[in-house]
Order: sequence, then structure tokens, then C-alpha cells
Amino acid sequence: MKVAHKMQKGISLLEILVAVAIFAVLGVMVTRSIALTLRGSKKSELTLKVRENISYSLSVIERQLRNADSITSCNDDMRVVYIDSFGNSGSFSCEGMDGGDAYIASGSARLTSNEVKITKCTFNCTSSDPPAVNVSITAIDSQAEGVEGASVTASTKVYLRTY
Repeated sequence: MKVAHKMQKGISLLEILVAVAIFAVLGVMVTRSIALTLRGSKKSELTLKVRENISYSLSVIERQLRNADSITSCNDDMRVVYIDSFGNSGSFSCEGMDGGDAYIASGSARLTSNEVKITKCTFNCTSSDPPAVNVSITAIDSQAEGVEGASVTASTKVYLRTY
């Protein structure tokens, strides 16, 4: 006598485990991809904010120095003092570079926001004809953590209009 085996329908425990493992691997890959995208987006936002702050500071410095009559002092690469076209004295300096809240100052006014920390700042004066000031600023976002805190550097050379 022959015993007939019935075909069992359904899925085995092994097939379920393989499917769960495949979905787990896909889930991890998608999560990492999303995390990297969000991190890159945040880094771009912070870099843009820092770049805007530095650009604003450099534009103010360029405008004032370009129209200045003379440079009276340029010491320690951290401060430049000038005489404007009306005979008034003005200055730009790197404040708090000793580890505190570092920023760019125009006289006593702050040019960079509280959200940006200046890590390097120099003013180098040359006595060529016309006189020139090389300005270099490096900054980071003060609230950035880890790889999101990219450093932004900008520099310019400003020639005084002394005619």
C-alpha cells in the first residue's frame, strides 16, 4: 500500500528568517543613507551661515578701508587703525582670540554674530603705493559638533584710494 504525501502549503520558519534578515539589512542601509543626507544638509546650512557672516564682515572692512585716507597703525596682525576721508579715526580688530568668544570688531561694534566663532584672523598692512591691507578670516559655527563644524576661510586685499 502506498501512502500519499500531501503537499503542504505555506512558508517555513527558515524562509521567514531569511525575509526578516533581508528587510533588516535594507532598513539599516536606508537609515544610514538618510542620516548621512541629513548630516550633509546641516553641514551645508552651517557653512552657508558662517560664509555669510564672514562675507558681511569683509564687505564692511573693504568699504571702510578702501575709502580711508591712511592707515595709522597695523600691529600684531590683529588690529588695523585708519583715518577715514572725514579725518575720523576708525579701527577693525580680532577680539577674544585668546580662547574666548572670538569675533571681528569695528571700533566697539561686533561685525560677526554670536553664532560664529572666529578661529583665525589677520590684518597685514603693506606700505606700497597705494597702501594695502590683506585681511584673512577663518571661522566655524559656534554650535556645530563633530564633522558638521566645517571651517570657512575668506581673505581679501584692500587697496586704499589715496588720491
